[in-house]
Amino acid sequence: MATEGQTFDQWLNNAKVLRHALSPQQLAVLQAAFGFLKHCGSDYYSLRMLSHFLLHCDAGLKVAQVARLVNVSRQTASQQQRLSSKEVVQSAHNRMAGRPYGKLLPRYAGPIAQFLITHPDASRSDIIDFIDHTWNVRVSTVALYHFMKKYGLDRAHRSLASAAEDADFLATKDANPPPAGLPVPLPKAEFFLRPRSTLALSCCCPTP
Repeated sequence: MATEGQTFDQWLNNAKVLRHALSPQQLAVLQAAFGFLKHCGSDYYSLRMLSHFLLHCDAGLKVAQVARLVNVSRQTASQQQRLSSKEVVQSAHNRMAGRPYGKLLPRYAGPIAQFLITHPDASRSDIIDFIDHTWNVRVSTVALYHFMKKYGLDRAHRSLASAAEDADFLATKDANPPPAGLPVPLPKAEFFLRPRSTLALSCCCPTP
C-alpha cells in the first residue's frame, strides 16, 4: 500500500520528494492527495484516479515524482498523461477485468460494415470512435486491424469487392437482351456505312 502506516512526511520521503523544495501550492495539493489515499485506500482504482489528477492539476509536479508517489513506473505515468478522464476509467476497468483494452465481438461486424457503407472515407480513428459510442468499448488499433481483416472489412477487401460487383453488373448487362416490347437501342455509329462522298457519277458507273 502506498500510504499504509505512513505519515505524510514518510510518504514524501519514500517517493524521494523533498518537502522543503515544494511550493506552498504543491504542498497543499500533496497534503490533499495524502488525505484522499488515507480516506479511500491505496487500491488500483484510487491510485489511477489520483495519478490522473496530479498529472493534470497544473501543480508543477514532475512525472517522475507523481510516479513514485502512486508507486508506478515513470513510463506508465507518462502514458497516463495522454489519456482523458474517460479513458482512464475504461483502462482501469479493463485492467481489472484482465485485458488492457475492450474486446471486439463477432456481432460488431454487421454494424461496422453498415457504418463503412455510409462513411466510405472513414479513418481507423473514426471507426474506433464509432465502436466506442455504439458499444462503450475502447479497442486498440492493432485489434481493429485484425478484426477488419478477418471479416473482410479492411480497405483492400472492400476495393476488391467493389471491383467484383462492377464486373458482375457489366457482364449481366451485356448478357441480358432488353425486355420484349421495348425499343431496341440503336447500334453505334461505326455500325453504319459511310454516306456517299462523290458529287458526280463515278467512272465505274455505266453511262445512261
